[in-house]
Amino acid sequence: MPRCRTVLLLLTFLPSVAAARESPAQPAATDNRDIIVLGGGLILPPGTPAYGAVTIDRARLDGDASGRVEDVLADVAGFQQFRRSDSRSANPSAQGVTLRALGGNASSRALVLLDSVPIADPFFGSIPFNALSPDRLTAVRITRGGGAGAFGSGAVAGTIELISADRRDLPLIAGSAFEGSDDAQALTASLSPNIGSSFVSLSGRYERGDGFYTTPLAQRVPASVRARYRDYSGNVRAVVPIGALSELQLHGTLFRDNRTLRFKGADSSSRGEDGSIRFLHRGDWQVDALVYAQSRNFTNKVVSATTFRVTLDQRDTPSSGAGGKIELRLPVGPDHVLRIGGDVRVAHGRLFEDAYGPSAAVTARRTAGGDETTAGLFVEDDWTIERLVLTGGARIDRWSIANGFFQERNPVGALTINRYFADRLQTESTFRGGALFHLAPGVQLRAAAYSGYRLPTLNELYRPFVVFPVTTQANDALKPEKLRGAEVGLDLTPAGGVKFGLTAFTNRLEDAIANVTIGQNLRQRQNVNAIIAKGIEATFDARRGVFSINASYAYNHSKVSAPGVALNGKDPAQSPRQSVSATLVYWHKGAPMLSATLRHVGRQYEDDLQTDVLPAETTVDAVAILPLTRGLSVVARAENFFNETVYARNQAGSIDLGTPRTLWIGLRFGG
Repeated sequence: MPRCRTVLLLLTFLPSVAAARESPAQPAATDNRDIIVLGGGLILPPGTPAYGAVTIDRARLDGDASGRVEDVLADVAGFQQFRRSDSRSANPSAQGVTLRALGGNASSRALVLLDSVPIADPFFGSIPFNALSPDRLTAVRITRGGGAGAFGSGAVAGTIELISADRRDLPLIAGSAFEGSDDAQALTASLSPNIGSSFVSLSGRYERGDGFYTTPLAQRVPASVRARYRDYSGNVRAVVPIGALSELQLHGTLFRDNRTLRFKGADSSSRGEDGSIRFLHRGDWQVDALVYAQSRNFTNKVVSATTFRVTLDQRDTPSSGAGGKIELRLPVGPDHVLRIGGDVRVAHGRLFEDAYGPSAAVTARRTAGGDETTAGLFVEDDWTIERLVLTGGARIDRWSIANGFFQERNPVGALTINRYFADRLQTESTFRGGALFHLAPGVQLRAAAYSGYRLPTLNELYRPFVVFPVTTQANDALKPEKLRGAEVGLDLTPAGGVKFGLTAFTNRLEDAIANVTIGQNLRQRQNVNAIIAKGIEATFDARRGVFSINASYAYNHSKVSAPGVALNGKDPAQSPRQSVSATLVYWHKGAPMLSATLRHVGRQYEDDLQTDVLPAETTVDAVAILPLTRGLSVVARAENFFNETVYARNQAGSIDLGTPRTLWIGLRFGG
């Protein structure tokens, strides 16, 4: 039946394909300046390259074998999620991202922005990757290292900027329909008409699959099941010009996500509704102002690996977030780009869960939660002095953690634990500065230094969790993480279409939050003295005729500094020493497009004491796109083509696996 549904949907799409061929993307307004900027942001300041940013373009975003944003981000070596699983088989609350081997964490140490709006979950700090679709983006810019600009208070490992596609990238009608391994289907559709001088884009995505067994064959039991998933998302974006130099950008997203992990009944769900309004003015006094709001929820059932019954039902985790920023660029002369502004973020979250005993009766009902607020002011300036560009910025933040509590009741409702935690209020200051020197044509030298901080999330402060057989306790006394770092780099363009970049860095993350072993199968979130990460990053980009290649390599020497503690001198959990990514593409106009992506992630440890090893892995993905007619193509995709065994989790020999070989075939039109 699922295959029949896919065929019917394909037949439904075909009339639209014809319409798309007869009516290609509608022409934009005749004002060339408007064509360039409508739907985008302000022009990047000249000092931005001093921080060594890496950009992933739309062609690469739309050409990955998995069709998932998080997998494309792995093109930047050193990018990692908490586990080696994507958003089909990972626990949604554990999808935090980090860079530079600063330690695996279910909360993001990198600041992730969509059109300048923070998108991390207000309670967990994880990233809702299933709410993101590559066909809705025009580019991603990844900057490793601390940040000091707008919302910079969360950027201890770096900043990932997702940039929505504008009307230059979006045809009137576009979509795709795929059938994959394990009875999987994936559908996308979008409609992006011009309405006068404005444009609106409506898009949707649906996917489902029976999934694969995350449990190795030798460890399967009758209760073991495939990692079934089903999710959908909808998106609306409108850009409305206000005169010749200003515009409003309105953005709304909703998503729903359901997954089953490892055992029958171990179901999780997440949902969200996000909205934002952004105002841009590109005159002499430039303005970038926005407000946003988020509503999220998460549920999760934990199934015992011995009784195979539900032991914990995290039945309700409502959270909300809101915030805004304003940035002004002052007309201070042609050699300076001066930015001043402020931002604020508010997070509110609650947890409701029930614990069950061996007889399947409720043994305890728990409630926990709290509120966080961050408000900051920032200033940054880029000063061009002939071939030298100096850039620097600073911000000051006032943050609070308030209304924290934990309550537990027995089965009849009597209060057995009732804890209220002291409110905290503090001021933090951070900075960053850099220099970019154009030594010769095609040769750039750069250097940067920076600091940053990250508040512990409500999840880290108040929510314990269990991944059998290990229980990890929350810690309401957690302090913010604080980063100090520096780097130097070289960028070469020795010939047209060839680029090479090399960066050496040192980062020190003080009061790093880690899951620390405190007993048999028992851990607690604690601040350790520091995580010290040093390393080298290299990028290579070349385009010659019908071939192109982009590659990235990262070597990270990362250690925990925790004198007097057992984990002192050990590698941070979930932090590989080496990672490599390389994509080779063959494309000639009118001919099939072929690409292959190789990724290698070195050995890493599951835990803080280096007792559980996750072996190195090397995977190869492949994509083939065969044009049929204008705007219509057949697409074949292969994930993990050679079926490499990917170890996503190893806790005392209890193994979870990552994505095996997965094959897809489908149609894409309009792009």
